[in-house]
Amino acid sequence: MPAFRIAPAVADAFPDTLIALVTATGLRGREPWPDTAAALEDLEQRLADGIWQPADETDPRIEAWHSAYRSFGTNPRRIRPSVDALGRRLAKKGALPRINPAVDSYNAVSVHHGLPAGAFDVDHVTGDVDIRHADGTESFTPLGEPDTVETPKPGEIIYADTTGVLTRHWNHRDAHRTRVTEDSTHIALVLETLHADRDGDLLKAAAHELQGLLALHAEQTAVHYLSPAQPQATV
Repeated sequence: MPAFRIAPAVADAFPDTLIALVTATGLRGREPWPDTAAALEDLEQRLADGIWQPADETDPRIEAWHSAYRSFGTNPRRIRPSVDALGRRLAKKGALPRINPAVDSYNAVSVHHGLPAGAFDVDHVTGDVDIRHADGTESFTPLGEPDTVETPKPGEIIYADTTGVLTRHWNHRDAHRTRVTEDSTHIALVLETLHADRDGDLLKAAAHELQGLLALHAEQTAVHYLSPAQPQATV
């Protein structure tokens, strides 16, 4: 079972980081997930009714990630944090994409709470996963582009296992190799904040919500938390 770790240099640079790892085993991704469908439809209806808007870059939750991106050399208006891009897409189109039930679940929770999220099929992870600065030698194949290979710039924060990069720019985009599909049975989903003092309760509520959506269609679920004080968890 892989461990997820926050590298000391990342913990030092972002000392108020809190990451929730929501895991599920025995996942059944090919059956109907009505609660997830309802969560998506509710967000879209509230947007259409003008009673809710997704967080944008003026929101402190998103602004914090823009500042973090700039700190490691990424332009956040060209390469946006995942929740920022997802919220902009929802605001423009009035609807969220439907990918598969597990991905739809974390998209709904992410945009609802204004927190970045990502996903990994644990059966395709090799070794442990480190959240660390890139050294410039790693390779990354973006989700949906299996023939593309990118090299993160030195200093960029990445999720990486022993084979390669799983997420670039901390939470901009996940890798194709570890993508979650309808046939994934053991997954780890992440929700993240850089301001645990301010948004820790929000993150924990979001993790509980996400776990609830997964638990209806899995043999077992769990939530683990990573922070500079507790930088490792095994999933």
